[in-house]
Amino acid sequence: MMVECIRLDIDCAAICRLAASYMSRDSAYAMDLCRLCADVCDACGEECARHPQAHCKACAQACRRCGDECRRMAGIAKA
Repeated sequence: MMVECIRLDIDCAAICRLAASYMSRDSAYAMDLCRLCADVCDACGEECARHPQAHCKACAQACRRCGDECRRMAGIAKA
């Protein structure tokens, strides 16, 4: 039941670390990665929000905030 949630949590954490790394060295690809990171954060937040556990609700909220920040860094508005 939680397999996809855990898989997305791992993907989200990995791409967030990668995006932060790209931004820290002012990579030419940082904004592209931020766009992808926002998409992954949104997917993770949606999946986590489906579960009743408090830690899933907290994760969903964190993912939404991160997705919003990634979009801001990439200079795009949420669709």
